[in-house]
Order: sequence, then structure tokens, then C-alpha cells
Amino acid sequence: MSSEAVLVLEDGTVHRGESFGARGRSLGEAVFTTGMTGYQETLTDPSYHRQIVVSTAPHIGNTGWNDEDDESARIQVAGYVVRDPARMPSNWRSTRGLTEELTRQGVVGVAGVDTRAVTRRLRESGSMRAGLFSGDGLGTSRDMLDAVRESPPMAGADLAGEVTTTTPYTVAAEGTRRFSVAALDLGIKANTPRMLAARGIETRVLPSTATIDELLDGSPDGVFLSNGPGDPATAEHAVALTRGVLGRGVPLFGICFGNQILGRSLGLGTFKLRYGHRGINVPVYDHTTGTVAITSQNHGFAVAGTPGEHVDSPHGDVHLSHGCPNDGVVEGLTCTDVPAFSVQYHPEAAAGPHDAADLFDRFAGLMGGR
Repeated sequence: MSSEAVLVLEDGTVHRGESFGARGRSLGEAVFTTGMTGYQETLTDPSYHRQIVVSTAPHIGNTGWNDEDDESARIQVAGYVVRDPARMPSNWRSTRGLTEELTRQGVVGVAGVDTRAVTRRLRESGSMRAGLFSGDGLGTSRDMLDAVRESPPMAGADLAGEVTTTTPYTVAAEGTRRFSVAALDLGIKANTPRMLAARGIETRVLPSTATIDELLDGSPDGVFLSNGPGDPATAEHAVALTRGVLGRGVPLFGICFGNQILGRSLGLGTFKLRYGHRGINVPVYDHTTGTVAITSQNHGFAVAGTPGEHVDSPHGDVHLSHGCPNDGVVEGLTCTDVPAFSVQYHPEAAAGPHDAADLFDRFAGLMGGR
């Protein structure tokens, strides 16, 4: 049986709907994602930690929930806002409904909201703090707004430590092992080690607190910097580790948060985008090849600079090699003098297009000396 639920934005905007999933109170940063598919991968993506996700696609939950598509051990979002949830899932892989899974994991949601209006507000005013409130004892609108405005902002948030693995683990290569990689888990998605494994790469995943000696133990052929949540300006330990890896000449590949970490280790700045890039249809222009890829993205921060330019760094020349034609944001870095590169998007494409999957082959080539 449904009950009233409310989405309250930091600017005082209130959207009323019905309870969807667990009932209670949840606070976070309200962001919107444009993907029409892949909601299970989105909800379990650690990069969405402490964010209330608004889905622009009106129909959500049609394919239910299964035990195969999770990108981490649990739902990571702080809350979920949809317009029209499916009353009954219909997919041969589904084992239960989305509403059931949200309830089981205690994730608060709201349905029946005009998500177009919410999205327009976030586009015009930027991503902002928000709260979801449902069940008994909602309190007054003033009480709810005060709770939202007293919650911590995303700028300055150090969150990688809240989603990283607590103990190292290894994902074996498929077939013959060609290379070994040490992956720094800043919020890694499950599909990334699988993509590496498919290329004969064994991946040892380490906590974000790992030391440089732990990271390079066993002389891995390469180092991987994962995606993850929070403000890269707070990730001083990861930046220091990256500088250590660059100084030793070990091939390095970073994605999403890892791109920002590499940027900061090279002396580049990062900044918070007004509303970020979140979806599975974001174009990226490669200034090296002159090609365009349609990519999966989820980030609210970016590396400062102009796509296509070259800049000096403590580790030599850096090419700001990729950019988003929609808004001119830097989408990738390529080091000329050390074996390192990164992209701001998700080549593991869970969910999303596969245009960028060859970046894992590029990483393998870098480790092979090509």
C-alpha cells in the first residue's frame, strides 16, 4: 500500500509523490541520469554513493531485478526518484521486482513525480542537496528543508573510503594469463575486472588505503585507477600513489574518478560541473584519432583545461586528448613521456554502448610495450 513521499530540493522546491521502496528519510545530492536502460547497474554503481538519482526515462522497473547485473555488493544510491514504476516486471532473467529490492535493501524512493520538471530544475540551477521523506512523521516542509540544508555538500566530500573493498582480492584472467594489473579500488565496478579478464589480464584489487609498496607488490605489469564517488580534491592519498607509479614508469590506466586522480597527480586542477554527465549516450571526441565515441558516463567533477591542448607537467608533456562536444569538458588525458592515459567515461559500459571497449586493448598494448 502506497503512502505519501516527498522530494525536497535545497532551493526549497518540493515534489510530492508516492512511496517507492523503503520508507523513511534519506539525504544526498540530487542528480539526473538520462539512460533509458541499465537501472540495476546504475543503482549499484559506487560512483553514485550519497546521491539521489532522478531517472529521466519515465518507465522504470520493466525488467525487474536479477542476481547477475549488480556492479557492487549492494545498492549504492542514497535514494531513487522515478515517474512511472513498473507494476509487474517482465523479463526472463528477472528474479524479483525493483520495488521489492529497494525495500529489501532499505533504499528510500519516490514515484509519481514529474521527473521532467525535476530535471529542468537541476539543469538550470545545478545538482544540489536534496532529501527524500516518506512514511510516518514526515514533519513540516520547513523541517524537511532544514534537514536538507544541514546535510553535507558533495564538494569537499571524501567518499572513496566508504565504498572501497576492505580486503584485497584477485580476479583471474580468462585462459592464458598475459598480464597482471594492480587496481586501486576507489569504487570499482564489477564489470571492469571482467573486461580485463577477457583480455587475459589478472586483476588484483586493493583498498584505497593501499601503500605504494602494496600496490606494486609482485611487480604488476600495470596499475589501474577505478571510478568512484566524491570530490577528487580530497583524494590526496590516491594522488600521491599515482605520482609514485608515474615515477617508476609502470603503465597506468584510469577511468572516471581515476581520470581526475591522474589529472591532479600531473598538476592539473579539477572542478565541479553544474550538473555533470550521467547517462549512456554522451559523445566524446578523440583529438588524436579524429573519431567520436558514444559513451557511458557518471561524473560530477572534471579535469580543468581545453580539450586538444598540450600542457607541461612534472612528468612531461600531457595531451588533453579527449573532449565532450556538448560542453567542451576534458574527457581524457594521454601522457607523452610516461606510459599513462585515462578517460572520464566508462569503457566497461555497464550499462551502455561498447564504443570505448577497445581502451582495455590499448592498456594491454601499453603493458606489452606497444
